[in-house]
Amino acid sequence: MGIFSCSGGSMRTSASFGRFLGLAILLALCMPISVLAAEVSVKSDTLLRIFQRDTATKTDAAVTPFYEYLQVDVDTPDEPGLAFHLYGWGRWDMVDNDYYSDATAGELLYGYLEYTRKEAHFNARLGRQQVFEGVANEAIDGLRVSSDLGKYFSGSLYAGQPVGLSTENGRDGDIIYGGRLANHLASWYDLGVSYKKIENNSKEAEETAGVDLSAYFPAGISLYGFSSYNTSYKGWGEHSYELRFPVGPVSLRPYFQKFQYQDYFGTGANSASPFRALVNSDEELTVFGSDLTLPVGDSWTLVAKAKHYDYKILAGSSQYLAAQATWSSERHYQIGGEIGFMNGDDDQNKYTLVRLFTYCDQLPEGVPLGFVSGDLVYVSYNQDIYGEGRSLFASLGVGQKYLDDALELKLSGDYSADPYFDKDLRAMLTVSYHFDRNL
Repeated sequence: MGIFSCSGGSMRTSASFGRFLGLAILLALCMPISVLAAEVSVKSDTLLRIFQRDTATKTDAAVTPFYEYLQVDVDTPDEPGLAFHLYGWGRWDMVDNDYYSDATAGELLYGYLEYTRKEAHFNARLGRQQVFEGVANEAIDGLRVSSDLGKYFSGSLYAGQPVGLSTENGRDGDIIYGGRLANHLASWYDLGVSYKKIENNSKEAEETAGVDLSAYFPAGISLYGFSSYNTSYKGWGEHSYELRFPVGPVSLRPYFQKFQYQDYFGTGANSASPFRALVNSDEELTVFGSDLTLPVGDSWTLVAKAKHYDYKILAGSSQYLAAQATWSSERHYQIGGEIGFMNGDDDQNKYTLVRLFTYCDQLPEGVPLGFVSGDLVYVSYNQDIYGEGRSLFASLGVGQKYLDDALELKLSGDYSADPYFDKDLRAMLTVSYHFDRNL
């Protein structure tokens, strides 16, 4: 078996980079002749991670997984027509332990043929793909078609098999279908209604409908909203809306969110959702707040944040207030910080957060680095949690580009310690290569 399996969402066996690349080349060679007069883009990200974990047989065992992410695109960027896209990953554990014994070793994230036409903005995709259509954010093996429907409407339809259910009772009787119909007027607004249904083993796993809105008004005012309705549980699962508008030099972003757990997480008996246990909690979460952004001169940006959380069953609420300042220079140097205060009814929701971050990708001559990034987050709790009163996260990354920026090396290290994890130290080396060529 190769690294990918189009009949399932993942595999249990390891695979080498050579087999991974071989599949990409084979699929590219199967493209029609008209597409082979196009541009080929290949991007490879090779990751080596190092950390320690307790396994079933060892304590503080070294875990050193080797990952390969490969993306292949064959298309004509400036012209409509036929194109091919593929992206997937594979993993090989360099240390012989049982940490990944029950985990997948590779997966085809997407691999599809695409056809576009200028007329009516027609687009069709066939194969494994990610579908974003209103209430849908799903990986499917199937067909998606979209097009304008006259001057004021557009629509999309999709159907196939859900990738996420490939290991649940096999693939027999698995199906997903849905679509979105949108009404729009020039650049003023886009109003859509959408629907999605998933069946696992010929039984309902999920059925959802929704409405989404993007509206743009004079004076820089915009409104974005989304609501989803669980047709199985007969209730609204989510309402999320935000308004953006300027007041002089200040930009305001007030927002509102409400989640009803029964309808948000509620699915059929054959669903693979890991959150089904929350359905019977009858919990409701309401969130509202606002962000305020103020640019000061050409270098400074000041941000103030206020956020309120309210729970129905827990009968508790929390408020988060924060201030952030960021300084940026013309030489691509950025440094900033944030201080925030959470005040909640539960002890774990009473804390002070301090964050510092920096990034620079134009270092002085003589420094053999292309960029340096750093992030430090410190949290102090009002009351100890599991005997610990604070948490710390620190990250440092460096990198450099070679071969006219086609090759990039990045090295990063992270350290964290909190009430739920005594300490964790990890490192990662990333080798990225991007190749473009006209056929």
